Amino acid sequence: MDNGNLFRPAPVFIGACILLSLTVGLRWSIDPPSIRFIRPIIAALLPPIAWLCFTNLQGWPSTRAWPHFLAPFAVAVMSYFWQIWRLPIDPILAMLYFAYGVQLLRSANSGPDDLENMRLTDADGVRRSMFTVAGLMIFSGVIDLMIFADFSFNRGTHVTSIVATANLAALPIICYAIAIIGRSVPESESEADVLPAFVRSHDPETTTNANPADSNATAEDFVVMDTLDAAMKLKKLYRDPDLTLDRLSRRLAIPSRKISSAINRINGHNVSQVVNGYRIRECMRLLTDTDLPITDVMFECGFRTKSNFNKEFARVSGTTPSDYRRSARRQADDSRDPMA
Repeated sequence: MDNGNLFRPAPVFIGACILLSLTVGLRWSIDPPSIRFIRPIIAALLPPIAWLCFTNLQGWPSTRAWPHFLAPFAVAVMSYFWQIWRLPIDPILAMLYFAYGVQLLRSANSGPDDLENMRLTDADGVRRSMFTVAGLMIFSGVIDLMIFADFSFNRGTHVTSIVATANLAALPIICYAIAIIGRSVPESESEADVLPAFVRSHDPETTTNANPADSNATAEDFVVMDTLDAAMKLKKLYRDPDLTLDRLSRRLAIPSRKISSAINRINGHNVSQVVNGYRIRECMRLLTDTDLPITDVMFECGFRTKSNFNKEFARVSGTTPSDYRRSARRQADDSRDPMA
């Protein structure tokens, strides 16, 4: 699948958040009639666009996007005929936000391997963003219900305060989270980058890495792991900072689900952790054998941010890069000292 063909809604979502803030401000200040029509439509568009930001990372085809815009279309019709029908739009918006918020929570709980088009180095940050956006979606649903209740029981006397507080708290955080997600989708690969795929030199009958009976893994899982290991060592795929599960799948010519399932059953980890393990081992080698600055080592091995590099280095090695280098050099000096 070509990432360039995927729907990229993050900039659209941020623009919609800004537009919604402007319309809300106009609605509760000068209150032009056109704003009363537009505001619910923009509000109804935010949940599906936020959801599509994540399904973009999950590799869903863009043809599956259109059903998500049926609800905003229905809200547009209700808003247009509101003076005639007087339908309760705010509770409908609340249900929309609740539904998408719960779906985002479920998606975040499913693990990083479901986000095939996400950079593997960004797994933790994207999942945190998913939980953040999901929580704020549910919070926005509560605000819509509060607005409806205020109009029903207090004739809207507290609406301005409710809306101002909600916008101040929620929209900037949602925009920031979506921006992080947008940065986690790499640029598309050319066919030259993808092909030819790594040719497997292993066969199920000759794979001897481990005994499948020792775990829930199958013989095919060990073939996948042998193929991955060979590609990482020979092709050094981990050096690609834009490596995603989808890109790895195409390089190995193995379906992404088979890769993530094999890794999980054999190692008990996700794909990001395993790939970062290869990166960290290469970092260890460079820290021991070269005088490259630590930042250069980080970039050379496929990491994009220092925070993620330090976290993964500590996870794999139990220490920091600088402490590891000092310890390695001290051991090398001791081995050369005949009196040691």
